[in-house]
Amino acid sequence: MSAPLRVIRADGNSRAPRGLPAPLPKGEALLWQGGPSWTHVAFRVLHVRKLMIYFAILAMIALVRSIMVETQQMWWSLFALIFLGMVALTMLCVFAYFVAKTTVYTITEKRVVLRIGVAIGMSLNLPFKMIESADLRLFADGSGDIPLLLTGETRVGYITLWPHARPWKTRRVQPMLRSVPDAARVAQLLARALAAHSGQAVATFDTAPSAAAQPAGAHVPASAAMTGD
Repeated sequence: MSAPLRVIRADGNSRAPRGLPAPLPKGEALLWQGGPSWTHVAFRVLHVRKLMIYFAILAMIALVRSIMVETQQMWWSLFALIFLGMVALTMLCVFAYFVAKTTVYTITEKRVVLRIGVAIGMSLNLPFKMIESADLRLFADGSGDIPLLLTGETRVGYITLWPHARPWKTRRVQPMLRSVPDAARVAQLLARALAAHSGQAVATFDTAPSAAAQPAGAHVPASAAMTGD
């Protein structure tokens, strides 16, 4: 879930905000925190919808065969298939729930922090100087993905980051804020923070979602940053 866009100025004595390994240094502002919903993780990352269709097709085929053959063994096979399908879908949904529950994305004036990990929690701290560019991929419901391209000398493991990594980018792994609610607004905030950090003007990009949920074409260098209309 996405928290309202806000600025919290650290006073040096406060406790660590949720999702951060330590209190913010004095003077550093927390701009935004949020994370994906479990339904987005289930359907976009784990492809639960496709798996549901797959099991439904198998069940229909098994049902037709059971009606035609009319043997007890065929009916038991149909029931076993339905049971296994329900178990698989339930396990994926439970995993998606815990991914969403344990994920906190944080943007401050100086860095992006990813608090991730279901079994073993970890925090990935990305100062703005390590971020070479950022992209925005919008979906029809206003949520979206914000992958971060890191500088050449920065290396992170794809398996360690998954599912918070841009798909198929295994050679140069890109950490990604997955299915962020109100993604255009979050990208705009990140853009302004990057621009303020680098002292550059804020670039403009199209925030209209693609019907096919393809990348929105917003490739933004850290020196230029991102913004919406």
